[in-house]
Amino acid sequence: MPMRNILLTASALTLAAVPASADFSAQAMTDLNLRAGPGPQYEIIGVIKGEDTAFVEGCLETADWCRVSYDGTEGWAYGAYLTETMDAPEPIVSTEARTSVGTVTYEGGDTAGAAAAGGVAGAIIGGMILGGPLGAAAGAVLGSAAGATAEVSTTTVTYVRENALEPVYLEGEVVTGAALPDVVTLAEIPDDTYAYAYVNGLPVIVDPETRVIVHVVR
Repeated sequence: MPMRNILLTASALTLAAVPASADFSAQAMTDLNLRAGPGPQYEIIGVIKGEDTAFVEGCLETADWCRVSYDGTEGWAYGAYLTETMDAPEPIVSTEARTSVGTVTYEGGDTAGAAAAGGVAGAIIGGMILGGPLGAAAGAVLGSAAGATAEVSTTTVTYVRENALEPVYLEGEVVTGAALPDVVTLAEIPDDTYAYAYVNGLPVIVDPETRVIVHVVR
């Protein structure tokens, strides 16, 4: 999937709505951030629990972000990790499934809107988060969630929280089982085999050999 700069202007994100099956149910294949706007810079306002159902109003035509409602909160989630509730799960923003998803508009502004919403304005560094539970971004075969949360010690989590790094922002969303590209520098954790980074507003603990996220620190 080609890299897209999701820091679009307000006019670019204002899309013509088209008739489609709006407000349908979709299942999160892993714990998935619910954000105030369609992009990783926007504030996290909730988390859709893995295997829970959210209601999808529609998705942006030019980016894989969808407007959803979950547990009484409305926000935006990354559609590559949302699947329609069916026997053969398919990401709702995939080539095969996208025609059944309604197009919605976003009128919240550009990066200034992200900052105003509590997020951090800044440029995508030129990479995207790969794979994940569905292998959607990498084009892998769909299946059950891979890369379940690893056993991470409280000491490790505390160290990662207390030793913040300069955050980087990538296209996509941080989820357990996804892999970070080489443009992200990993930091060592003392007396631990794992490494860590701060990506899309959250600290993530990573297997340095595979660069796969094994734990998202919330």
